[in-house]
Amino acid sequence: MSVTLHWFLPTAGDGRTVLDRFHNATDSGTPAHRPPDIDYLAQIAHAAEKLGFTGVLTPTGTWCEDAWLTTAALIRETRRLKFLVAFRPGVLSPTLAAQLAATYQRISGGRLLLNVVTGGDTVEQRRFGDWLGHDERYARTDEFLALVRAIWDGKPVDHEGAYYRTEGATLLAPPDPLPTVYFGGSSEAALPVAARRADVYLTWGEPPAAVAEKIGRVRELAAAQGRELRFGIRLHTITRDSAKDAWAEARRLLDALDPAAVAKAQQHLSASQSVGQQRMVALHNGNRDGLEIAPNLWAGIGLVRGGAGTALVGSHREVADRIEEYHALGVSEFILSGYPHLEEAYWFGEGVRSELAARGLLAQEWD
Repeated sequence: MSVTLHWFLPTAGDGRTVLDRFHNATDSGTPAHRPPDIDYLAQIAHAAEKLGFTGVLTPTGTWCEDAWLTTAALIRETRRLKFLVAFRPGVLSPTLAAQLAATYQRISGGRLLLNVVTGGDTVEQRRFGDWLGHDERYARTDEFLALVRAIWDGKPVDHEGAYYRTEGATLLAPPDPLPTVYFGGSSEAALPVAARRADVYLTWGEPPAAVAEKIGRVRELAAAQGRELRFGIRLHTITRDSAKDAWAEARRLLDALDPAAVAKAQQHLSASQSVGQQRMVALHNGNRDGLEIAPNLWAGIGLVRGGAGTALVGSHREVADRIEEYHALGVSEFILSGYPHLEEAYWFGEGVRSELAARGLLAQEWD
């Protein structure tokens, strides 16, 4: 299976340093040097499309702009780019989610991908009025996705479950094609839901051995359901013409981090209910030393940023090597980002993508 590359839309803002407002549920974090206005986000979307990325992930939360509305505004700005819209099942009904997806597919010409975010931060969840505990949220997501897929079949759905009750739930017309469902989660409650309901299981950028172990578990669970999933990974990138230049940029980002901001972020992130977030924190434990946790895998981003906290750092060839290594484990989709997102899209697109193409890892040549 070839490699599929996606980029990221920074709808909380962007800049030349790591912004700590991502997944920050206690305050607004560092002000963005580049506000997430539609013109700047369109620049990134144009660059991603021009550079051959398949899609762009757009996050969800109170710390960023709404993903559905922002990406819908970018549909007419692009021609082929797909939009991986993150959303939380607990804050809208399954029927509305099914309708949003169907409408989006029609107005975009089939360019919607869905990233289901069950949620692991209690403070953030309660901002949306969601008071369920961690495991119960995954149980609700399981029922939610089963109901959404039933509604997409195009026949009225009567359903009475633990979390939802519908009578004659239906749509004007089912989405065509059905949106690919991406799903992440590292806990014992999350993995069976992924195996039953997801098309693509996502993990944050852990070292290859840890990723291999997680993929193996999900693959086993899916096989028991008679299903096969694809696998994706979420990473930042710092890639340059030479490894020396790439690591110099990583050092610049690290030097710009205020120790007080790191301590505050780590206090919050360490308290997260998310098992995936706990695994990210355990890669560095708030320590600035020893941040290269595997060859070319740097954990410095996670000192202040919640969620994906690691970056591939190195020359274009080295970063391509690491992508090829993850691909050999079964990872076929790479959702990437970098600071600032506009410039880093070009560094990766013009540098690493040609390396991957030369190795026969891309479905088609970049034009």
